[in-house]
Amino acid sequence: MVSVWTRVLRHLAMTDARMARRFTPRLLDAVEGAVREAERRHGGEIRVAIENALPPRAVLAGTTPRTRALEVFSLLRVWDTERNEGVLIYVLCADQAIEIVADRAYNGRVDAAAWARVCEGMRTRFAAGEYREGLLGGIAGVSALLAAHFPEPAASTLPDRPALL
Repeated sequence: MVSVWTRVLRHLAMTDARMARRFTPRLLDAVEGAVREAERRHGGEIRVAIENALPPRAVLAGTTPRTRALEVFSLLRVWDTERNEGVLIYVLCADQAIEIVADRAYNGRVDAAAWARVCEGMRTRFAAGEYREGLLGGIAGVSALLAAHFPEPAASTLPDRPALL
C-alpha cells in the first residue's frame, strides 16, 4: 500500500507540462472526433475527463480516484441526459487511474466487469506510453457496450471535447 505522503508527493510532482506532453492538442482533437463518431452509432453519451492531479488536501483526506470520478460525473453533469445514458471515462494522471462511471440507465445491463475490462485495456496502453491508443480504445470499448443496449442514436447533449481538470 502506498503511503499517503508518497501519494501527496506524486500528485505534487505531476506538472501541467507532463500532462500536456501526454495529452497533446492533436490527441484531444482525435478524442473529440472519436466521441462524436461513436455517438452516431448509439443512443449513449460519452464524456472524457482527464485530471492531472488532486490538491494535497484531497489526497490527505483520502479521496480515491473512484470518489473523484463520481464527483466529476456530477460536476460535468454527465447525469443530465434525457434518457440517463451518460458515461464518464475519467483519467487521474498522478495515480495512473482510470474509472468509468455510468448513469443509471446501464444498471443491470452492463456489469462492473465489462467496464473494468475497458479500464484495464486503457491502463495497459497508458503503461506502454500509448495514450492515443489507450483513449481511443477506451472510447471504442465503451461505445460497443452502449451500442448493445441503446442502439438507436439520440441527440448529443454533452460536449464531445475532453474536459481537462
